[in-house]
Amino acid sequence: MSAVNKTDKIRNLFIVNPGAGTKQAKRYLPKILDLFSENNGENTVYLTSKSGDGIDFVSQYADSADRIICIGGDGTLSEVINGIKHGGFDIPVGYIPTGTANDFSNSLNLSKNIMQAAKDIINGKIISVDIGRFSAERERYFSYIASFGVFTKVSYNTPQNAKNTFGHFAYIIEGIKELPDIRPKYIKIETGEKEIEGEYIFGAISNSTSVGGILSFSPDTVDMGDGLFEIMLIKPLNNAKAVCDCVYSLLTQNYNSEYIILFSADKAAIYADPDMKWSLDGECENGCGLIKIQNLRNAIKIIVKP
Repeated sequence: MSAVNKTDKIRNLFIVNPGAGTKQAKRYLPKILDLFSENNGENTVYLTSKSGDGIDFVSQYADSADRIICIGGDGTLSEVINGIKHGGFDIPVGYIPTGTANDFSNSLNLSKNIMQAAKDIINGKIISVDIGRFSAERERYFSYIASFGVFTKVSYNTPQNAKNTFGHFAYIIEGIKELPDIRPKYIKIETGEKEIEGEYIFGAISNSTSVGGILSFSPDTVDMGDGLFEIMLIKPLNNAKAVCDCVYSLLTQNYNSEYIILFSADKAAIYADPDMKWSLDGECENGCGLIKIQNLRNAIKIIVKP
């Protein structure tokens, strides 16, 4: 960021989820506020207590702020981004990740140390990253992933107390519980360049090197500002060999498996069962018969390490 004019206060709007992850936000918040105050900050703080609070706070108060500081998990950040886009704001976001998976922050190599992440916002630089627009029964934005099928329910079905106790392993436990209920989803995807139709147990339209705390992409595969999504589809795994082959491919990030389809696109029209549930940044979202997903290139300003 540019040098601070000492005569002008920087108006910081803090959106804080005190219940995210192991609840570190509540413990560190006084120190974080002191740090920003010492660095010419004028701080306003709002604590989320229910779904949608982050959107409401941004919608109401972002027009009187110079930057937004989001403290929480990927779901909290997603609400901040939705508030920015729905409100038509153009304001940089600093993200202090205190969630369980923190996929978005991992992709941007943000510090896992809370106080260091705060210092990086104060001294950092602003970059622009892509986000997604998900148009179904309503229009929503996602910061890094829209997914369906197996493991989709893991992020929003895993109890918060389990996340707090077991961390990332809680997602694995919940995912294993879901395996007996796997049912392939019949979908058709049109991107303008490709048309794919068939049954799949998992699908993800993502812009991240980490997906749901379970899957990961090589940084060489993902560019968060290239205007493209990585679209992954996994075919039904009907025997132990197929499972082993698919798992090996995912773990080694070698996606040449016959059970995995991986390609890039800037948009997708998806025809599916209207009752099929989706996950947007780890939060449940209803589907419909036709879903349109669009990459919005460089749509959000994020403050990263200097």
